[in-house]
Amino acid sequence: MGSSVKQLAVLGSTGSIGQQTLEVVRALPHKFHIVGLAAGKNIDLLVKQINEFKPSFVYFHDKEAQAHLASTEYELLSLEEIARHPQVDTVVMATSGKSGLVPTLAAVKAGKKICLANKESLVMAGEIITNEAKLNAAQILPIDSEHSAIWQCLEGETQPAAQLILTASGGPFHGYSSAQLSGVTVKQALKHPSWQMGRKVTIDSATLMNKGLEVIEAHWLFNIPFEDIKVLIHPQSIIHSMVEFIDGSIKAQLSYPDMRLPIQYALSYPERLANPQLPRLDWSRINSLTFEQPDFDTFPCLKLAIAAGKKGRTYPAVLCAADEVAVELFLSQRIRFTDIVRLVEQALEEHQAVAHPALEEIMAADAWAGEKVMQLATRDNPC
Repeated sequence: MGSSVKQLAVLGSTGSIGQQTLEVVRALPHKFHIVGLAAGKNIDLLVKQINEFKPSFVYFHDKEAQAHLASTEYELLSLEEIARHPQVDTVVMATSGKSGLVPTLAAVKAGKKICLANKESLVMAGEIITNEAKLNAAQILPIDSEHSAIWQCLEGETQPAAQLILTASGGPFHGYSSAQLSGVTVKQALKHPSWQMGRKVTIDSATLMNKGLEVIEAHWLFNIPFEDIKVLIHPQSIIHSMVEFIDGSIKAQLSYPDMRLPIQYALSYPERLANPQLPRLDWSRINSLTFEQPDFDTFPCLKLAIAAGKKGRTYPAVLCAADEVAVELFLSQRIRFTDIVRLVEQALEEHQAVAHPALEEIMAADAWAGEKVMQLATRDNPC
């Protein structure tokens, strides 16, 4: 298996993670072959990717554009059809938001290896997805740098972790006061100090919502109680996360902040592959690695997300959906940065939660939360 070429489908191929996945494939063509590509809005880039990688299956969100994509060279399929296709052995789930949930579930039910960058699917439906993964012997391999770090630290260990320590850069507003945050602009919020990411995840990093979603995701990925998952602010973004064991020993995974490394680790696992394009740490330029506790009062999204994760039921689905709509409202300059957490909190407070929800109930909670945030935002800003 180690020497065979892996057959990949990249869902979300024109986004940040998708493009970086294709960079890894470009650098290691003898290891990976693209059989499926799927994109949302960027048809021009998708066409370039199709011409370069010549996939067998293609999906594009815009139905009108699909007509232009029609070709005898490849088949137009749905996201779920690509995710479970027999010719695909590894699915890279790089879509953002709730659009990743159903295809992730399809891939899991088909027993695929899933390289997961889409947080929302596990946050919204962690119980369903992890149960289906066990039933169908599907592998869920994290692409997020923090979860990849934990996974790498747990490799070779025979006993469970005593504690997971997720690190966070603190985002572009690390050290800001609440008053300063109320006036920040979209341009400022999109300027992340360490990582190059998509717009949604960059805003979530600025509010620290992203770290809260990662705590929920870690709970499901590693079967760890919420009480044993901690968050530390680490502005240098060199240590990507740490694991403490029962004897007090702590392992950390360190590397230059470049998403291609955790992407490649998930794709090539259990091998590690040499890739000259990946940057190396220059220890002569690293003077110190610092850590501090997160400021839950100034960045309440983190506290809100962890609380929703602990409550479970349909609260995490509402959290994701409310945040997705609120972030979009901020990006379109219809609300302030500090309104994001206020709108999400109001949606959570008004939600009537369902225990052990089925997929339909999760999607209903998602739809309700999106509408609720739009109602609240329109009521507060009627113009």
